[in-house]
Amino acid sequence: MTTTTERPATTAGSDFAELGRRISRAGLLDRKPGYYAVRLSIVGLMVIGGWTAFFLVGSSWWTLAVAAFLAVTFAQVALVAHDLAHRQVFRTAGPSGRAGRIAGNLAIGMSYGYWMDKHTRHHANPNHDDLDPDVAPAVLVWSPEAAAARRGSFDRWLTRHQAWLFFPLLTLLGLSLRKDSVRALRTGTVKRRGLEAALLATHFAGYLCALALVLSPLQALAFFVVHQALFGVYLGMTFAPNHKGMPHPTGDEDFLRKQVLTSRNVRGGPLTDVALGGLNYQIEHHLFPAMPTPNLRKAQPIVQAYCAEIGVAYEMTGLAESYGIALRHLHEVGAPLRP
Repeated sequence: MTTTTERPATTAGSDFAELGRRISRAGLLDRKPGYYAVRLSIVGLMVIGGWTAFFLVGSSWWTLAVAAFLAVTFAQVALVAHDLAHRQVFRTAGPSGRAGRIAGNLAIGMSYGYWMDKHTRHHANPNHDDLDPDVAPAVLVWSPEAAAARRGSFDRWLTRHQAWLFFPLLTLLGLSLRKDSVRALRTGTVKRRGLEAALLATHFAGYLCALALVLSPLQALAFFVVHQALFGVYLGMTFAPNHKGMPHPTGDEDFLRKQVLTSRNVRGGPLTDVALGGLNYQIEHHLFPAMPTPNLRKAQPIVQAYCAEIGVAYEMTGLAESYGIALRHLHEVGAPLRP
């Protein structure tokens, strides 16, 4: 784990502005159209290739291998939708929204508008107990106060054992996001509600019809379980290392400290970058959300050096260690409920 020691800031108001100037001078906020043309083409070919393989394999148990491949593909599409939502790909909202709805609603069955609203609130107040929807008490709880407020024997049992249940529960993440997407569309909290609903319905109808027409009932059920479970685990593993187990802010911090102190980077090479979609540079991403993914690696040493210069803690760990920190935090949160 790599950190630097924090000291009281004397120029907190200007710290982020100075960092922004250094990043801008390095050209790291410039668009990368070539990179995204290649990345979107590859992910698009993965979608086409996966569904082509599904129909070619047909009614065979080898279709479970296709389900695993499509789980990885769906997660990569979700990571592309993430970049679109942050306008890393296109400069303006129009093309970003159109491409995002195709990727999110049509391709993987998750509302782009719902997720964008939720993720925007997360970026504004990461790890804030009251303002970040990603740490709001739900199946899992991330603060001792939320654990103490648990009522009901099952909920308390779940919180006591939540560290052990974390990865099994991720198998349900994809289904949970789809349920929340439908709920957001029904309550009218999503822009372009009619369009999003139509695209989402098209995805669901096409997906279920493909399974019903090509596979036997048992194969269809097995495909659905493997595909959705692995998709949920992969998607959850891209987000779990980033903030879990990091400090929860009070809301009084300046922008730079609020983003840096609540985030954790993950060390790794190009394979880690691809697997996590650049989210392993979580600190840089939170400071500069519109920065194109390939520039995050170049920004990392600049940001780390600047944090050392102004005395702000900067955390970076290995991938396995980051999961360990998140799991230990879950275990500690549930400790008061254990006998």
